[in-house]
Amino acid sequence: MKTKNVLVFLLILAIVGAGIYIAFNGLKVGEFTIDPVSDSMKLGLDIKGGAYVILEADTGAQGDELKGIMEQTKEVLTRRINAMGLTEPNIVLEGENRIRIELPGVQNTQEAIEAIGRTAQLQFMKSDGEVVVTGDQVKDARLSFDPETQQPTVSLEFDSEGARAFQIATRELAALPDQVPNPENSEQFIFNYDKSIIIVLDDQIISSPMVNDEIPNGQAYISGNFTTDSASNLAALIRGGALPVNLIEIQTSAIGPTLGIDSLNTSLDAAWVGILLVLLFMLIYYRVPGFVANVALILYILIVIFALVGLNATLTLPGVAGLILGVGMAVDANVIIFERLKEELRNGKTIRSSIDSGFSKALRTILDANITTFIAAIVLYYFGLGPIKGFAVTLMIGILASMFTAVFVTKFLLKQIVKMDIFKNTKLFGA
Repeated sequence: MKTKNVLVFLLILAIVGAGIYIAFNGLKVGEFTIDPVSDSMKLGLDIKGGAYVILEADTGAQGDELKGIMEQTKEVLTRRINAMGLTEPNIVLEGENRIRIELPGVQNTQEAIEAIGRTAQLQFMKSDGEVVVTGDQVKDARLSFDPETQQPTVSLEFDSEGARAFQIATRELAALPDQVPNPENSEQFIFNYDKSIIIVLDDQIISSPMVNDEIPNGQAYISGNFTTDSASNLAALIRGGALPVNLIEIQTSAIGPTLGIDSLNTSLDAAWVGILLVLLFMLIYYRVPGFVANVALILYILIVIFALVGLNATLTLPGVAGLILGVGMAVDANVIIFERLKEELRNGKTIRSSIDSGFSKALRTILDANITTFIAAIVLYYFGLGPIKGFAVTLMIGILASMFTAVFVTKFLLKQIVKMDIFKNTKLFGA
């Protein structure tokens, strides 16, 4: 028995064991921290629950013009959703004129959908209808509170062009008298409504404050019957900008988190049972190579899981199916290799030469199978929508990981065992 080979083999087993521990429990060494997979894995809409909506652009544009409009619309919606703090949104274009928005973990789905779909056309106008500043000239918008009433308001900061226009308008309005004679009774005076700045959002007047002084710093605020949430949402809409096109809600669906988690747990239970049965079969039928294949298979699962976490990929139920399918492909590659190995042993070759020859003859078959499946996964990712993309991503990662573990790791471990010189009976290798 060669001590070096034993230590290398045990080291690999220790690495796999450490990977299993970290996957379930995480790791913390000083300031370096790895969260458990259950905490760091992003869960998709079908697992975490939430809502999705499909919006269609109401426009007659076509070709490159339509493509530009949809890209701009997607960008505006992305800014809005990020500003509203909605968790892990997924926004994708569907077809030529539709956008699919997935909002995992959202509680009030209808409110969120209504907020992101609003056109948010903001205008500051004089009483005669002249537009002074538009929402495009707003540099920043945020929630604030009136220092006197403590009511929620929206604080605004204009860009340089908007600040100049707002300063000129407020200077003119501030110079007007506070009161004017009542047209119906010349002896009475009434408020001079021409002194107001009218704030209009989506053709609705939301506030009309009186202007008492010139505002030279490009800052203003919107007051009204706001709650903290409504003021925050309005600020997010203004920061996100105006949509370039009206959107029509085509389809909306909400998924409860309980249903999603139940589906995930059921899928994972089925996966664990299937994987354990596969591990048991490989160990009984192929003996020593089966044990090596089981180690490689566990390493394969760890590689896929940590790769998904590292890529910040979203795990969906189809993604779980892709992971399980990848397990089957990894086992299939080992089966092809081990059957070739058994054939070489029956032909009278030594264990070491049978391993080399078996891997060499099985490699082409394994490559053909995995390359064709990988191409299919690329096609699914390119043309697929929503969860189909998750399935394709998981499958592609699984194929690459299975090629590495089945071809390189399994061969390396088998050679280490042979060099230990403790398993000389060919029956222990399935012959």
